[in-house]
Amino acid sequence: MSELGTLEDLPADYRQALAAQNLVPLWPSLRAVLPHGQPGPRTHATMWSYESLRPLLMQAGELTPIEKAERRVLVLANPGHGLEKMQASSSMYLGMQLLLPGEWAPAHRHTPNAVRMIVEGTGAYTTVNGEKCPMQRGDLILTPTGLWHEHGHDGDEAVVWLDVLDLPLVYYMETSYAVEGEKQDVVPRRGDREYLRGGVVPSPVFTRDTSAYPMLRYPWVDVRAALEALAAERPGGDAVQVAYVNPEDGSDCQNILGFSALMLRPGETLALPARSPAMVFHVIEGGALVSADDTAFTLAEADTCCVPGFARVTLKNRSTSEPAFVFIADESPLHRKLGLYEVRA
Repeated sequence: MSELGTLEDLPADYRQALAAQNLVPLWPSLRAVLPHGQPGPRTHATMWSYESLRPLLMQAGELTPIEKAERRVLVLANPGHGLEKMQASSSMYLGMQLLLPGEWAPAHRHTPNAVRMIVEGTGAYTTVNGEKCPMQRGDLILTPTGLWHEHGHDGDEAVVWLDVLDLPLVYYMETSYAVEGEKQDVVPRRGDREYLRGGVVPSPVFTRDTSAYPMLRYPWVDVRAALEALAAERPGGDAVQVAYVNPEDGSDCQNILGFSALMLRPGETLALPARSPAMVFHVIEGGALVSADDTAFTLAEADTCCVPGFARVTLKNRSTSEPAFVFIADESPLHRKLGLYEVRA
């Protein structure tokens, strides 16, 4: 393979003439945008310890009232992209958000899709398009693109959740914006109750719900029970994993990012194939060892890590007596829609 020419090979006056016409020669940068064989991701395998970040998040609650913050969040930034970019991967944003008793984070809607994975505390809720979604540890709550949402707290202890958004992609496409609104009127609807059983769905007067997001809250108590039932049916071998989907048609619960929950049996080790999308792992219960190529992390409860696409990932339950439960977010729906999804043995 021949070596490509560099920018310095070109005369200075020629380079200046190109720049004056807003022109750039491709060949000096060709391998940067089209590397051979495999991408060169900016995303680094990175871990965020909840034990370490929690005091800083609580201090943020003391330093900045909610009226000055609107959303009180510490962003989990990947150093490979630069901390100022506030992104965990090319398409995923992560943040730990704090809501204190009596606070209200005002209503707004925005173009990026978001989900909330509840980390700790009780008494808070998110209202999405009028549907009030209680927040309990391990619950997943959707706030899809364009839907009004706000957060309130009627309890007496701090509530923290992990935000996952497709903000980096939406921002890159120059389509990211938000609109502020007034406090919502709560409607008498609870999609998490209507769609409690996966095999049957509501069908009033023989019609079906055709809304894009019929279910907004996925209670952890139900997801955990599904994982335990699946594990009982698969006593060995197969991975115990469930996906968060649209209960009407089985599609991904949101358009860009995919979400799932995984149960690691006591002492279990899972070797995942190398896949094109980046992945985020967040421990809901227990502890796990996560290795991505040459990098390894020891995750305790509420810890989070991100690994780049095409990494060979191994997950191991740190306990030999208790299961571990892991929330996973990845870019699979986006890759499939673009025809870029790839798995390597």
